[in-house]
Amino acid sequence: MVSRATHDYATLDLFEVPSPRQPLPGALHVGPQIRQLLSAMLKASPLSREQVAARMSELTGDTITKHQIDAWTAESREGWRFPLEYAAAFEVSLDSHDLGAWYASLRGGRLSVGREALEAELGKIERQKGDLAKRERALKQLLGGQS
Repeated sequence: MVSRATHDYATLDLFEVPSPRQPLPGALHVGPQIRQLLSAMLKASPLSREQVAARMSELTGDTITKHQIDAWTAESREGWRFPLEYAAAFEVSLDSHDLGAWYASLRGGRLSVGREALEAELGKIERQKGDLAKRERALKQLLGGQS
């Protein structure tokens, strides 16, 4: 998980409703945020950057080096961009969902994983059942109470 110095994208406040960024010019210039988040994730991990690079290489089949990770996180290396194709390997290597949670929050959503995802789906089904029961009652009323 990210350190307390950064926003924890994996945990929302109870009454916080995510909303997408407004589609204004420059609103989605997120390069610095990505660099900060990647750096925070690395700092929160007990693994060295070399170990993360080795794990990512193993997971992707590509050669990923500490130098690349350093370049992706350095504010001074503006020309280096973190490739989306490595996002899942980066998260798995760090045993984190912070990058996906950040992206979901950027788009007005929320990332649910594991039991939380199942509970969210169950809640959705319960709401659908309630909506169907209301529709059923309305139709029966229109039919004069017939079953």
